[in-house]
Order: sequence, then C-alpha cells, then structure tokens
Amino acid sequence: MKLEQLLEGVSYTLVQGSLELDIEDIIYDSRKAAPGRLFVCIVGTQRDSHDYAAQCVADGVTALVVQHDIDLSTVPGAAVLKVESSRYALALMSGNLFGNPSRRMTMIGVTGTKGKTTTTHMIKSVLEAAGRKVGMIGTNGIYFLGHHQETANTTPESYELQKTFREFLDAGCDTALMEVSSQGLMMDRVAGIHYDIGVFTNLSPDHIGPGEHKTFEEYRSWKGQLFKRCDVGVVNIDDENTEALLEGHTCKLVTYGRDEKADYRETGYELLRTHDFLGVKFHVTGKDEMDVKVNMPGEFSVYNALAALAVGKVLGLPDQAIHDGLGKCVVKGRVELVPISKKFTILLDYAHNEVSTESLLTTLRAYKPHRLVVVFGCGGNRSKLRRYGMGEICAKMADFSILTEDNNRFEKVEDILADIRVGMNKGNPDAKFVEIPDRLDALHYAVDHAQEGDLIAVIGKGHETYRDREGVKTPFLERELLEEYAQQIGLE
Repeated sequence: MKLEQLLEGVSYTLVQGSLELDIEDIIYDSRKAAPGRLFVCIVGTQRDSHDYAAQCVADGVTALVVQHDIDLSTVPGAAVLKVESSRYALALMSGNLFGNPSRRMTMIGVTGTKGKTTTTHMIKSVLEAAGRKVGMIGTNGIYFLGHHQETANTTPESYELQKTFREFLDAGCDTALMEVSSQGLMMDRVAGIHYDIGVFTNLSPDHIGPGEHKTFEEYRSWKGQLFKRCDVGVVNIDDENTEALLEGHTCKLVTYGRDEKADYRETGYELLRTHDFLGVKFHVTGKDEMDVKVNMPGEFSVYNALAALAVGKVLGLPDQAIHDGLGKCVVKGRVELVPISKKFTILLDYAHNEVSTESLLTTLRAYKPHRLVVVFGCGGNRSKLRRYGMGEICAKMADFSILTEDNNRFEKVEDILADIRVGMNKGNPDAKFVEIPDRLDALHYAVDHAQEGDLIAVIGKGHETYRDREGVKTPFLERELLEEYAQQIGLE
C-alpha cells in the first residue's frame, strides 16, 4: 500500500521524504524493524520509542511517524511524518492497512466496571442463537467460529484490533463484539471505530492511579466516550453514574433496569439451584414482555441478561433466540459451574480482590447452602492489601475456607498465606480454615470433604489455564482437573 493511502484520514505534516513509498506493514515495536515497514514512535508511560527511531531506520524501515521532533540527521532517507498523536495515527493507519473491516460488520462495544465479560458472552450467545456469526474480543481472549486466542489486554492495541477484525471478516463473521475498556478509549486503541451499539453495565472506582486515570471523574468521562461513537446506547438506568457518564452523548438511548422508566424492566426474580444449575429466572416488561432464565447466579446476572436482551431487541432478533441464548450461556471462569456431583455444587470464579469476592459470596449466600466453602489464595508480587482484604471477607462470609496458592510468581506461598491469615484474623478470629499450599491438593481436599448441600467456590484463577511458580507457567485448568479427579474417585 502506498504511504499516502495508508495516511487517509490522518492529519499530518510531511517533514521529509515522499508519500509515494510502498509500505508493507506498520510496527510500533522497534524489534520488528525491517525494510518496507513504517515505524510509529509512541510516547509510553515507561519509555519513549522516539529514542529508537534512528536504529529502526538503520535496520531498514521505510518511514517514521513521530509525535515530537527528532534529529533528522540520524534518519537519512526515511520518510518522516509528524502528527499530534501517534497513537491516534496508529489506529487510523491500522484500519486503512487492513481495509477498515469494522465498517463491514455490525459493531457492538460493551463498557463498564463490572460485568463486561459476562455481558459480552451473553450477547454472543443470543446473536449465535439467532444465526449470526460473531467474533468476540475481551478479557477471556478472542473467539470466532471455533477459534480462540489469548490477549494481553481487555482491549488490544489498535493494530492488533484491526488485524483481528480483518480475521473476523475473512472468516465470515457478520458481527464484531468487544469489551471496550477506559484504557482502550483513552489510549486511542479504538480510535476510528464507530459502533452500531454501545452498552454500559455499571460504574465504580477502578483503574485509578499512576499510569491509569487520575480521578474517578476522568475514569467516568473516558467510559462515556463510547456513547459519542455509537448509534444506539444500551445503558443501565439504575446506576447512579449513568447521567454523568452520558453527558454530551450523541446516540439514541435504550435503557434497562428496575426503574419504572426503563425500556426493558425486570419485575421480580427467583433464585434457582440444582446440582447442574445455579441461576435465576425473571420477568421482563416495558417495551416487551418476556420470561427469562439464566444459568448464572445473582442479581448482577439479571442486569447482564437485561443488557443482552436489550441488544437483541435493538437488532430485531427473534424472542426465541434471545430466550435460548440467555438460557444456555456459560462464561469460562465467571461463576462457572462444574457439575461433578449431585451432592454438592462447585464453581469457578475469577474473583481476585476484596470487592469481587464480597460480591460473589453475597450472591452465593442467598442460595442458602448447607455450608459456603471458599478455596482461594492471592497472587505473588502484588499488593498485600488484596491479601488482607480477601482474607477478611472470607473469614466473615464463608463457613469454611481452604487457603492455597494462586500465581505465586516469585514469592513464597507460605509468606502469602501468612498475609491472608492476618486479614482472616481481623475479619473473624474464630473463622474455620485449613491451609493446603499446593492448589491441586486443595481442590482434591475440597471435593473429598464436601458435605451434602455445600456450595464450594474456587476463586482467583477463573478462566486461567496455567499456574505461575517462580515465573514458570505450567498447565493448570481447574475445570479439567476437577472433572478428572471426580472420574478418578468415581464421584456421583
């Protein structure tokens, strides 16, 4: 592609060189420098890649995009283009490079503090029940038509994002569904993308600190940018931040929740539990009437399902597809049931901090189990406050805790467990617990000592497929390990 074509829609100044150059690929990692490539210099939180511009030219790159002035004597022969924001330019150029695939699919973006992953999975399930071919990007990775890839970020960098959209389109997808993080919006990863539907789940303080957002207000403002880039906003009318988040929005609004003004309103839900089902059923009224059943527990599942239902209605999907999609949706590692016994219920969840743990245990307690048992640890080389907080919550809310490893990284598991004990002692000095450092042994112990009617929550790792010890990752998929053990001991 000619450099001039690559720059379509980008505001730039040609500092030196020609626009008639052929560009084979775009890079922003200097280690990928090679002839025929354009290197985008980005000012990051840790380093400024303008410092590598000269070496990239020496390694053969054809052109540079810069955000601030560089010494041109060190980059002879290369085309140099200056832009106001190199991240923004990277996003638009990446779209051009891959043929702007997002313009040829239905685009759905989901933002919020909690519930993004579950809501996207529910929407995907509903869409597929209606016969749509869906590509999905989020915390759990990239999914499309039987393929799965891991991702480093909830919202990938713009180049990887556009490349993925191209893969979706080439595979036959008609819809791209993604989690849109505040970081993804702030760092221009989704610049140049217009969404048919934007979804807002809820908002609470998160991602505030060095290298992220300075204040809660800034965090909220960036979340709200999605609703200046979509045609229809599907939003939670009950959240106290909704009005402020939508300030300046340019989209049509469709609301869901319990407020009487909601377009799709839940009018009462019932908790359901069997050995292979832990969920809710509820009635929806407003613009339509429908009974919904979801195999995911708790009040938050009602809100996530309402959001998915509203998206289905906006797209004109059949009621049966919405009903079937919500009824069969399962999210790996998000309150994921592992039906290995009729005697007790065991599930996996990614809860790995105080807030998410309290939310999960509050939800599970409502099902009135014989005992609420929690298996957990905390990651190494992370804040000790998380350990104290999770220990305190589990001591207060669980009937029995099994303390074990998470991803220890470069810390000793004994030191991590000692910190958790500090929190447990604060929460409830009389809390009942056992320490089993090896996580596989802890899983076996939980199964071996389960009592009739127990509800066992294995938390912290969720969808993860590995265990990290001393920086070495080895396979560790809890669902498979539990199923294998149940078969091994002949569990019924």
